[in-house]
Amino acid sequence: MKNLSSLRRHAGVLALAVVFVTAPMSVAQFPGMPQPKHYPWSDTSLSPDARADMVIKELTLEERISLLHGQGFSFGSTGPTESNGGAGYSVGIPRLGIPAIQMADSAYGVTRGAASGRYSTALPNNLAATSSWDPQSAFEYGALIGRELRQEGYSMSLGGGVNLTREPRNGRTFEYQGEDPLLAGTLVGNFVKGVQSQHVIGDLKHYAINDQESGRNAVNASIDKRSMRETDLRAFEIALRISDAGAFMCSYNRVNGDYACENTYLLTEILKKDFHFQGFVLSDWGGTHSTAKASHAGLDQEQPGKNFFGDALQKAVESGEVSQDEINEHVHRILRTIFASGLFDNPVVKQVPDVEGGYVIAQKLAEKSIVLLKNEHHVLPLEGAGLHSVVLIGGHADVGVLTGGGSAQVDAPGGSVVPPPPPQPGANPMTNFVRRQVWLPSSPLRALTAKLPSCKVTYVSGDDLAAATSAAKSADIAIVFGYQPESEGMDLKSLDLSEDQNKLIEAVAAANPKTIVVLETGSPATMPWIDKVAGVVEAWYPGIRGAEALANLLTGEVNPTSKLAITFPKSDADLPHPTLVLPPPASQPQRPAPGADISSFMAMMAKGLPPFETYYDEKLKVGYKWYDAEKKPVLFPFGFGLSYTTYAYSGLSVKGGESVEVSFTVRNTGKRAGTEIAQVYASLPDAAGEPPKRLIGWARVELAPGESRQISIPVAHDRLTIYDEASDNWKLIPGAYTVMAGGSSQDLPLRQQINLP
Repeated sequence: MKNLSSLRRHAGVLALAVVFVTAPMSVAQFPGMPQPKHYPWSDTSLSPDARADMVIKELTLEERISLLHGQGFSFGSTGPTESNGGAGYSVGIPRLGIPAIQMADSAYGVTRGAASGRYSTALPNNLAATSSWDPQSAFEYGALIGRELRQEGYSMSLGGGVNLTREPRNGRTFEYQGEDPLLAGTLVGNFVKGVQSQHVIGDLKHYAINDQESGRNAVNASIDKRSMRETDLRAFEIALRISDAGAFMCSYNRVNGDYACENTYLLTEILKKDFHFQGFVLSDWGGTHSTAKASHAGLDQEQPGKNFFGDALQKAVESGEVSQDEINEHVHRILRTIFASGLFDNPVVKQVPDVEGGYVIAQKLAEKSIVLLKNEHHVLPLEGAGLHSVVLIGGHADVGVLTGGGSAQVDAPGGSVVPPPPPQPGANPMTNFVRRQVWLPSSPLRALTAKLPSCKVTYVSGDDLAAATSAAKSADIAIVFGYQPESEGMDLKSLDLSEDQNKLIEAVAAANPKTIVVLETGSPATMPWIDKVAGVVEAWYPGIRGAEALANLLTGEVNPTSKLAITFPKSDADLPHPTLVLPPPASQPQRPAPGADISSFMAMMAKGLPPFETYYDEKLKVGYKWYDAEKKPVLFPFGFGLSYTTYAYSGLSVKGGESVEVSFTVRNTGKRAGTEIAQVYASLPDAAGEPPKRLIGWARVELAPGESRQISIPVAHDRLTIYDEASDNWKLIPGAYTVMAGGSSQDLPLRQQINLP
């Protein structure tokens, strides 16, 4: 700890020689520039493990312990700090050249950029981006965030959310990747791979079964091992395999009785042994509740402070309750990650972010994320000589687009264009933090006006129902913008839009049969007015160039390609748990003392709250598997999305072997070029005891009008296996498998059976 004061000076030296820390000899970047110091572990020909072990031999116990915890909240701090101003940080060891790890929330962009006067690109939210079904786009998404993290002085991302959607009203659904383990794991794996391509540590979170925000610090998720392994844990495993993520963040909730951050089954048996994870596990902020138990279970680092992994951990080592070998294991994982990520060899140097470059990528990703859900009588695209007037109604569409809140919140350049609600006096200190609503300065009115220069485009707020219906009646096209704010720390009461918004849509649709609804939501929305409107577009939280992307899709400059990564049910009553399980009073945090800050609140939460139960008795039936198994009709199925062209499928061929090879032909039967997301599912033999079908592969197919293309999708056997709890192993059940291909989980015209041994 005594060396912390020199960290800033040492970091400055490293900053000047960022790309020249190599072995055995370094060269200064410019004449007269000081050489970076060379250590035995500077040798890049050594493995990350060997380099980490060399450092450990030089560390005192106090230095080892210092690496295993954070230094408290830094934003809003008035005292001296080595923090870069992010969500947290762990100290380095300056005398040995080991850098601090500067951490920033960065789910869909780097948060709190305004605090340092730096710009951060707000991308479409994570569920939106998953609707592209495009691993390369996910990589570009992560790479942009990784670049901006480094440019703002950070070395670790706290993004990478992959919890499957068991509860779509979860306030963090917008941060996650949908309901299917193969799709979610593949997309978030490529996201983290992109982050780490910039020499930034990536993480996967919130591990595991963290499927609701209500009572998140107290809830006990009760679920059988098979269901856990085949759903959430399978998604994490796929993501880790693709990304080789440097860190996992364990979640707040309990799982089958133990907190996730002191759960031996999750952290050691599954993550470190079965998944062969080599990085480190850090707690969610305030998610540590013990010292020896958490250490034994496999937690490597407590965040954001040191309630349990500071002095208490050192005393546990000195008393023999925690062994030196166990401490060294924790330290090794952290140091290994610093070397494996390239952070040691490529120190962070602050730079000016490429704002325009971020805009271009954000718009491209938004255009691949927005989903066309309904297009009756080809009301879209907006084109043709007969179009004279369009009115936009509601949703602040004159000034901006909505973003997701909480710790994922990306600051709007210049501040929110819609004034946020005032803070609640005397509220829980986390309440005002997580319930901010920020609208980005990307105006649908301005963007659509630019795309339709010969058309009159106007806006009315929708606050006055009579004025809105009058404007709709006099326009050729009426576009109503509906929205649903989401944030961590709270769940949605319902998937319905607010009562006022539903009334507005109904009234406008009655006034104009060519009414289109654009939704800005982070979760599915129910639509009691669906049969009365001509079009529905799910724009999600579309990011800093969301309006421009939306205008391109509405006018046909871009042909929609996106498909849902999550089912849209008809109503809350159709969910596996129609009534959200809420915490009893005893399991809710007490109101803090007047003037208490977030740090004291988190310390209070670390003491733990009495558990309450959520039973995931739907088991394997997550998302579309639930609706299939229960034969419940849905509003829009998983994998669904319309285009301005149409596609036909033919010629399915399924061949067995070391992997299953699925081939078929897709033809563009329309008059526009487009990209089809062709999906492959399989139903397993009855003896497998599985839901009716599971996604086993997909391909994005670009086709000119009238063009046909044969595609081939290899399906590894592990996409067809089930987890056998009795033998603790994965098994391929012998028998007849039905392979299906088509345009969504409920549009599968091609079917063929294959027998597997």
